Parts: sequence; structure tokens; C-alpha cells
Amino acid sequence: MNNIAQSLLAKEAIRKKLSGRELSYKEIFAIMDEIAKERLGDILTTYFTAAGFHDGFSEDELYHMTKAMVETGTKLSFPGIVADKHSIGGIAGTRTTMIVVPIVTACGFKMPKTSSRAITSPAGTADVMEVLSSVNFTPEQVENIVNKVGGCIIWGGQLGIAPADDIIIRVEEPLSFESFDKIIVSIMAKKVAAGSNHLVIDIPLGQTMKVRHQKDALILKSKFEGIAKRFGIKILVDINKTGQPEGSGIGPILEAIDVLKVLEQTPDRPIALEDRAIRLAGKLLELCYHTQGVKIDGEVEARGKLADKSALQKMKDIIKAQGGDPNVSSKTLKLATFQKNISSSKSGIISHYDNKNINALAKILGAPNDKKAGIRIHKRALEKVNAKDDILTLYSSSNKNIEEAIETLKAIKLYKIE
Repeated sequence: MNNIAQSLLAKEAIRKKLSGRELSYKEIFAIMDEIAKERLGDILTTYFTAAGFHDGFSEDELYHMTKAMVETGTKLSFPGIVADKHSIGGIAGTRTTMIVVPIVTACGFKMPKTSSRAITSPAGTADVMEVLSSVNFTPEQVENIVNKVGGCIIWGGQLGIAPADDIIIRVEEPLSFESFDKIIVSIMAKKVAAGSNHLVIDIPLGQTMKVRHQKDALILKSKFEGIAKRFGIKILVDINKTGQPEGSGIGPILEAIDVLKVLEQTPDRPIALEDRAIRLAGKLLELCYHTQGVKIDGEVEARGKLADKSALQKMKDIIKAQGGDPNVSSKTLKLATFQKNISSSKSGIISHYDNKNINALAKILGAPNDKKAGIRIHKRALEKVNAKDDILTLYSSSNKNIEEAIETLKAIKLYKIE
């Protein structure tokens, strides 16, 4: 099909979807190819994205869109078991991927982790990893890194993997929204294109998470499993109630410090983040070992790789392979110049944190573009606090951003004390 004919087909298909009708693979491929080659434009891309947000897609459409995203971009290939993990995201300060990857690769499995930058949160995994090393590589470089050290943690946007998805993310970002169907396609297309064949999906469930209701989580689980089956991927979907950030830091450098503390096993490491990462790594390891006919307790295996520091060494290997300083530590990363402690006005127990408001405030402080910007949480939910105890510390490279954040705190609440 020539460019003019495909362009006309793509536009007609968008009109068709806006009217609520189902699209064929040919129509979806035309849309994805036009988006990938940046011939459709942001306005028509937004119309298509909005149509999916409102009406959703059928199971066949989800499969076709995933396949079309893969076929219109670069594909990686690795022999044997290729592990992967992905979170639905949107949780501030819960950077499990950067702990899971070194644990799993320390067990001898390949894990080429392609990650996104922030969409609805103050930092994506790629934003945090960029604190420690480069995240921009060609497909050939990625294959060399993975073959050398077993894994990587990189930004997928540089690879040309599912390029239509990165452009759709670009039009979604100003409104900070993603439909559930789009989340599924975005994740699965990149997993298929990266050659993943063993996958754990993390679905955080909570009132201020992306997924708020159990019924929605179960629908997502079913759709993920359906697409994975059609692509021959072994999958486990983990639905878990989440009420607050699992780490203490929110924002690229602060989250990188949390990750390194867990890998270094420092006494002040965020235990909730460690436990979550161990659970997810354990489930992924059990999937991988099962294929080899080996039965293990995945969490015991994962915890052992942290305890004997082999996961830390693997992270150092990955950082070095990606052009970073392997001697970086949680103590060497520099914090922002401007800081402001937020203290409690009364005594009581913190009942909960509002994830959406935490995200909003961290962005006001400058995250993720300002790598040093963000929030450190000193007290967790269900923890007792006294009047004048420090609850949070705000960080930014701009004092103006600190002042704006303090003003914003007069209108929104990050936590509730009862």
C-alpha cells in the first residue's frame, strides 16, 4: 500500500473508531504505522487515543494493536529464557524494577529491561536509572550489554521498539492519563519486541493508584493473560493492595538512593520497598525456574541474592556496562540545594497518603526534569507522630519551586493524621 492510500485508510479508521466500531488488523496497522513514522500528527493521534480511552478496544483489537506496534518497530532477540517485569505504575517512590533486575540476572537469567520515562508519576524507571548511568542505547548496544552482563535497565524510546507507543505517550503526558487498554498494549508490545517470554505484571490497587477497584484489576489481569497467551509468553499477574509509596524517596535521585540502600543492605534501607521487590522477583524466578523443571522458593532465592551482595555486584556490572560509575553508592549521590521540612501540626496516627497529590507536588518541585527534586517521606502510614515531628522534606534545585510547593500544600493534603 502506498503512503497516500495508507494515510487515507488510517484517517478513515480513526473516524470509524470514534463512532464506536471495531477495527481490523489492516486498519490498526495503518494507524500504528502512520503514528510510528510521524505522519499522522499529534491532533489525529490524540483523537485515536481519546477514542480508545472512552470506548476501549475488543480483545482482537488489543492483540492487533500490540502486534502492529511490534511490527512497525525494532525487535530484539535473545536465546533461551528472557525474563521481564512491569508495573502498571503511577506509584510514587516504588522503584522495584531496579532491584528486581539485578536479583534475577544474578540468578543467571537474561533480563533486558526497557523502561519508560515518567507519564503520571514524578519519575519513571528510566529517569531514575539515568542518575546512575546512560539509558540511551541502540539495539546492537543493548544486545551487547545483555550478552555481557545478563541484563540492562534502559529507556525504550531510543531503541525504536514500538515507536508508535512512545508518540502516543507524548500526547497523553500533558493530561497525565492512560486508558487501561492502552496500558496493556503499551506494556505487551514492548515485552514482545524485547523478546521477553517470562513476565510478571505488578498491578498496585488502591484509592489513589491508577487501578482503584478490584473488578478493574481482574479485568486487566484477564486481558494481560489473553494477550500473553497469543504471543506465547508465560505470565503471572500480581494484584496487590497499595496505600502509599513503598520507598522513602520520591523523585529520580531520592529513588535511586532508596534502590542502592536496598542493594547495599544498609540498616536504614526502606524495608517495604525491599519486601515488594523480593515478592516480585520471587514470582518471576519461580516462573523461570519452572521452565527449567526446577522447583524453588523464589522469595528465599531473591532474598539470598540481596544478602550475599551478588545482586549489588550485578547492579554495579550493569551500571558499568551502561557507561556509569560502578562505585556509586547511596552515600555519594548529591541532594538538592534547597530543602524544606514539613512538620506535623498535631499528634496522632497517619491514616494514609494521597498518591496523586504526592505526584503533583513532586512535579511542582521540578521532578523528573530536575533529577534532584522530590520528596522524602519520614513517617509511614499507620505510624504514630507527635506534633512538630518532621513528616516530609521537600527538595528542589529552585527555591521558587519550593515556595510554590509550600503554597500548594495549603490547598491539597498529602496525608491525613487521625
